Amino acid sequence: MVDVEMDMLNRKLTLHAEIITYGDVADEALTERMRDEIETLWNEPMAVIQMHNTAFRIQFSITGLCVPGLDSLEVVSNTDPRKNFFRIAEKAMGNISFVDGLGCNSGYFQLDNLYEGSTTAAHEFGHTLGLDHPRDIDIRGQGRPGIMYPRGTLVDSWFQYDSTVPAGTNGGTMHPMHRRVRQEDIRDLRIQRLDFVGNHAILGDFTNVYHPDHAGWIAGHPE
Repeated sequence: MVDVEMDMLNRKLTLHAEIITYGDVADEALTERMRDEIETLWNEPMAVIQMHNTAFRIQFSITGLCVPGLDSLEVVSNTDPRKNFFRIAEKAMGNISFVDGLGCNSGYFQLDNLYEGSTTAAHEFGHTLGLDHPRDIDIRGQGRPGIMYPRGTLVDSWFQYDSTVPAGTNGGTMHPMHRRVRQEDIRDLRIQRLDFVGNHAILGDFTNVYHPDHAGWIAGHPE
C-alpha cells in the first residue's frame, strides 16, 4: 500500500511507503535490507507513465522502521496509507512468506526467504500494490523473469537454480534472485485510474492484520 503524491511542476509521481517490521527476529539490519531492495528494484526501470496527456516519472520513496515488540493496537487502528506492517519470524505456515491479499498493507515473512538478493521483499511488495502472479509461468525463451513471477516458474536455463539441469526438474526452475521490476509492472499498477484528492491518492487498501507468531501452530499447540 502506498500514498501516491503528484508533482505537476516536475512531472513526477512519488509512491511513498514505510516498511514496519516486528517480531522476535526482526532487526534494523534486516529491515534496511528489505527497504533498500524494494526501493532499488522498483526504481530500477526508471518508469514513465502517461496521465492527463503528460508523461510522469515514477519514483518510489521507501522508508523502514523496526519495532520488534510492536503493539497490535497500532496495527489494527492504523489510518496512515504509507504504513505497511510485516512480522518477521523463523517459520511461516506453508514455509513461505505472504501478504494479506492483493492491495494490502500487512503480511508475514519467513526469515530464510529474506537473504541478500532474494527479491522476496520486492515481490511481496508488488502484491501489496495489487499485482498478482502472471498466469503463464513457462517463460522459456522470454528472457529475465519479471518481479511478480512465483517460485516454480520455468525460465531459460541461466535463470534457474541450476543451469545444468532440465527445466522442471530439481533445480530446474527460476531462482528468485533473477527477478526484476519492468516497465510493464509499473504500467499494470494503473496509477492513472486512481482518484486523486488534491495531489494525493492511495494505491492499495487497509488490511491492518497483526500476525501472531506461527511457531506454536507449527509445533501443534497454537498460542
